[in-house]
Amino acid sequence: QVQLVESGGDSVQAGGSLRLSCVASGINFPIFKINWYRQTPGKDRELVATISNGGTTSYEASVKGRFIVSRDNAKNAAYLQMTSLKPEDTGIYFCTVHYYPIDHFGQGTQVTVSS
Repeated sequence: QVQLVESGGDSVQAGGSLRLSCVASGINFPIFKINWYRQTPGKDRELVATISNGGTTSYEASVKGRFIVSRDNAKNAAYLQMTSLKPEDTGIYFCTVHYYPIDHFGQGTQVTVSS
């Protein structure tokens, strides 16, 4: 059974930093690409960052230069380091993995950035 557990969300002031964690179980973690999505009320779910099984990263334009995605395969964990946070970064952040035939999501962790 695939399970993803996110943590690290909090309420911070604009300009602050947070580090989100995603711990996976039930999969051979090192072979999977991990995605971080953000869900904001009234908006579609947005892909924020991706890290491939080889460590290649990609970012949504608005977070490039402020967010860093990483992984620690020994811990079955992925991380999203967020700096220079803005109010528009507010949302529920989910890590996901595509384990055939569906995408699996964690429960999410809430990030709130106040101005």
